[in-house]
Amino acid sequence: MKMTVTAPRQPTASGSANGAAGLALGEAVAMRQSPTLAQRWRGSSNLIPALLFLGLFFLAPLIGLLLRGVLEPVPGLGNYEQLFANSAYARVLLNTFSVAGLVTLFSLLLGFPLAWAITLVPHGWGRWILNIVLLSMWTSLLARTYSWLVLLQASGVINKALMAMGIIDQPLEMVHNLTGVVIGMSYIMIPFIVLPLQATMQAIDPMILQAGSICGASPWTNFFRVFLPLCRPGLFSGGLMVFVMSLGYYVTPALLGGAQNMMLPEFIIQQVQSFLNWGLASAGAALLIVITLVLFYFYLKLQPESPVGASNAR
Repeated sequence: MKMTVTAPRQPTASGSANGAAGLALGEAVAMRQSPTLAQRWRGSSNLIPALLFLGLFFLAPLIGLLLRGVLEPVPGLGNYEQLFANSAYARVLLNTFSVAGLVTLFSLLLGFPLAWAITLVPHGWGRWILNIVLLSMWTSLLARTYSWLVLLQASGVINKALMAMGIIDQPLEMVHNLTGVVIGMSYIMIPFIVLPLQATMQAIDPMILQAGSICGASPWTNFFRVFLPLCRPGLFSGGLMVFVMSLGYYVTPALLGGAQNMMLPEFIIQQVQSFLNWGLASAGAALLIVITLVLFYFYLKLQPESPVGASNAR
């Protein structure tokens, strides 16, 4: 019986080179897909000064605020229970959410056509309108609020003009009530709606709307089914910004509102300055922080892309 021995096949130079290249490519892909812990935290030491600054001037006061809400005057959740159980305090919360919702609604209704006009008019006119909006935003908040106080009072320009035209017989009460607060805050919040909306509208390709018209869509259908959904990032971001800022506004409600329309920021300042009730004031402030975080969480869930990010993606 003859036994044959087969020598192992020696790899060729090209085969070994291809194999090494494939192995190196596989390792590179694996390293790119699953970076090591050292790679993830590389350069994180540069963040230490910023983290120290935030921890010292933001986190530490915030933690102290939250602790006061559960420790003063006695440990427990009595401040939060009092905030919701007391009918007067519950009315303050209701006023806060009512005003914030109305201001957001009116700001959207007034800011949307203004942003649309800035986008549609010739470039020079649009720039002028946008500069006027920015100028109103940069004007002193106190000056703008006092201007509305002068305009809306019983002997103000608006009431005199309405009486001169015969529309009303006696002056309307538009200050020191909910009407004055909504009017003044809506005017102040309109730029925060216009800016994100105008950026979103500017990024929309006009060919998309033309394609909808070519496919037989009526102007109203084209607006509600094509244009309005494309404006959703600007609507969401602007609406959230206005609602959150309205929850924490103090100057305008204090000057244009009345005692029956007190909002949560006024309530917090009253508890600190007049009654030295730091525990209840801290509970109200913590409630505002929690509401803001919850709204921001839902915003990220519903709209993960910002208008700027969507514009850059296009």
